[in-house]
Amino acid sequence: MSERIGLIAGAGSFPLLFAREARDRGCEVFTAGLTGMTSPEAEKLSKELVYFRLGQLSAPIEFFKKNGVSRVLMAGKIEHVSIFGGFLPDLRAAKLLLTLKDRRPTSIFAAIAGELARDGIEVINSATFLESSLPKPGPLTEKKPHKDRESSIAAGWKAARTVADLDIGLTVVSRGGAIVAVEGMEGTDECIKRAGDIFARLLPGEKPPKDMVVVKVARPGQDMRFDLPVVGSSTLEAMAAAGADTLALEAGTTLVLEMDKFLARAAELGIAVTAIDPSAPR
Repeated sequence: MSERIGLIAGAGSFPLLFAREARDRGCEVFTAGLTGMTSPEAEKLSKELVYFRLGQLSAPIEFFKKNGVSRVLMAGKIEHVSIFGGFLPDLRAAKLLLTLKDRRPTSIFAAIAGELARDGIEVINSATFLESSLPKPGPLTEKKPHKDRESSIAAGWKAARTVADLDIGLTVVSRGGAIVAVEGMEGTDECIKRAGDIFARLLPGEKPPKDMVVVKVARPGQDMRFDLPVVGSSTLEAMAAAGADTLALEAGTTLVLEMDKFLARAAELGIAVTAIDPSAPR
């Protein structure tokens, strides 16, 4: 009998990649989509897809229970700012929010996982079936980071680990060993764009620099069940437009969407991609 597996699908291609891989492995995917976020393509990859509004908790849980789903995966982007507007919790979600000390994404997702567990539903590792998309340490592209980028990678890594520990963001853009931009609620691509905009204002009429470095890390003790650091083709396009030629990722925890296509596009854009071992001394 095929395993029935649940999917809570946010925006982007991540949920689609999981659903396709799960289906190809013989699983039946029951998807709880989010209105206005989940790609319509998810329906083709799911045994059943039902849309819910952001803030509903009881109905999605009942959907999974009705279909005999005991394991659920969370994937896809949910704008963190959504919790401050356009967010209408049902009674169960409202009660849950009252128990939280803060509204950081990790706090909310952990609380949701706890509620699902109360109904016998386990939230599983978000990289399930996609383990090959978690890079091992070392260069991922033929082009390696230029020696001149080492100080920027080091500074970016230190800053990114600090802000990740504070649950502010997971991405930092650096240049010449100085920090240019730090990710907040806007997300990775917008953070990179902001870095480019800064130099556009500082150097009006001039071409953007081509030596910025983007560093992407996981939180210390990253809970692999939700809110993984993710990069995809849109990250590369944002880098090329902003003037960044190096991407340094935390190995083992950063999910690279459609790895082969990603690395081929990086080569086309002249972007060096490397994965850093977080346990290595530095």
